Amino acid sequence: MTYTFWILLTGCLVGVTCGITGAILVLRKMAMIADAISHTVLLGIVGAFFVTQSLDGVPMLIGAGIVGILTAIFVEMLNSSGVQSDAAIGIVFTSLFALGVVLISFIGDQVHLDVQHALMGEIAFVPWNTLTINGVNLGPTAVWMLGAVLVINLILITLFYKEIKMSTFDPQFATLIGVPVVMIHYLLMTMVSLSTVASFDSVGAILVVAMLIVPGATAYLLTDRFLVLLILSGGIGILSAALGYLFAVQLNVSIAGSMAVASGVLFLGALLFSPNQGIITKKFRRTTGEKAVHSTM
Repeated sequence: MTYTFWILLTGCLVGVTCGITGAILVLRKMAMIADAISHTVLLGIVGAFFVTQSLDGVPMLIGAGIVGILTAIFVEMLNSSGVQSDAAIGIVFTSLFALGVVLISFIGDQVHLDVQHALMGEIAFVPWNTLTINGVNLGPTAVWMLGAVLVINLILITLFYKEIKMSTFDPQFATLIGVPVVMIHYLLMTMVSLSTVASFDSVGAILVVAMLIVPGATAYLLTDRFLVLLILSGGIGILSAALGYLFAVQLNVSIAGSMAVASGVLFLGALLFSPNQGIITKKFRRTTGEKAVHSTM
């Protein structure tokens, strides 16, 4: 496999993994919790290193999952105590992320992990960090982590599809008929945490936030069907990664940054030209309708 192939595959896996999970957050009006979790998982990664003295994939996933759930719990606690939801997210986000930054200083030179690395990532280095078992090179570790998390997320969405759908669109009714709404909420937070930490090392927090929010928001403008929205979100995430890589190669700029920009360009296209909700489409339809009315008079 070529160097370019591994980078593209990693970007596409980030796009589809975060895109599908993030679409549910967008529907639940919880998009900014993705920003919070994508930063607070740094605390989980550092905590996992202190416990295991290793940055292997499994301890990081466990640490990130725990911190992701704690982030959601703390936000809910503050919100239920009277703090506005956006303020609660800001308080938890900054506090836990800052704690992670402080703890990094205790690691020193023991491991390659710093704030710049956490925020920006470097997808160009992915092909060099490979998984080797019994002397056999199986390819980049990031690809295996992202692939495993994608499979886990798809299994969980398939198993709890009805519960996720009902608790997303009508949580009160879902509670009345016995759907474990709270459990589904924290299951989703766990999925977001796993998706974030699997993407964190290779692409950084900025692209993770973009892929968690923008593909879902773009798909939301294109369809009103839940399953189609999930599929579209994953597809838009893949397309954003592919287009972003092409832009980065042509312009010699940041690959992760270009992927995030590409997702924004696709969102702008949907915002302007969506068949039902596009600004220009609505204006054209309104103008055409007015002309039709005048022609019949």
